[in-house]
Parts: sequence; C-alpha cells; structure tokens
Amino acid sequence: MAVNVRGPFECAKAVAPLMIKANGGKIVNIASGTVFKGFANMLHYVTSKGAELAMTRCLARELGPSNICVNAIAPGLTMSEAVALNPDWTGAANAGTIASRALRRDQTPADLIGTLIYLCSDDSNFVTGQTLSVDGGSVMR
Repeated sequence: MAVNVRGPFECAKAVAPLMIKANGGKIVNIASGTVFKGFANMLHYVTSKGAELAMTRCLARELGPSNICVNAIAPGLTMSEAVALNPDWTGAANAGTIASRALRRDQTPADLIGTLIYLCSDDSNFVTGQTLSVDGGSVMR
C-alpha cells in the first residue's frame, strides 16, 4: 500500500499545484492488469492496484477543471530486469501468462512506451479517467 497507493498519491499531490497553476498537464499511473482478472495469493498487490485505479478516476474528476488529464496503464507481467532474474516469474511459471495473451510472447518494458507517449502527448488531450490495458490482449474489455 505504501508504494502502490501512497506513492502515486504523493506524486500527484506534489505536481497538481504546479499543473493547476499552468492550467494543464498529464498524470499517468502504472496499474496492473491483475485488477481485471484477480490473482490468487496476491490479494495485497491486486487490492493496492485497484485502489490506484479508483484514485486515477477521482483525480481525473478533481483535476479536470484545470485541464489536467489523469489516466493509467495496466500492463501484464512485464519482463523487467528484476522479473527476468526471478525464477518464480520466468520459464514454465510464465507459460500460463503467455498463453492468456492474444499476442503470445513475453511483454517487455518497451511495449509500454508507445501508450505512455500517447497519454503524455497532445493527441490524448480529451482522454481522462481511463485505464488502458497494455498486456498483449490478455484482458479485453
């Protein structure tokens, strides 16, 4: 909770006054696709990421009048350096994750960049309060 909920809350609290003064800005939270699927034995993590999505929606409503867009990205299991080095998340342990995706491969950090750039650009100036799943089609809504 301290990292996944309080961290984004404190970041938004720090930047919101500056963005309000500038009459605009973008906040993009990094959530998780597990919120939409549930995940056994990870109640604490999934709950914290669910709270982050609720916070994203509330901030979008609160900051919208100041032309500030607040959105979230919900990645799937991403093969960051730390994940790739953890045998609990690689090889056979990751097979089910890959099988759940329409695009059947590992997700890399680079797979998130295009969506992040879009949400930070002027192209998304009328998008707020949304969560975009970036997970190779594991979650489809």
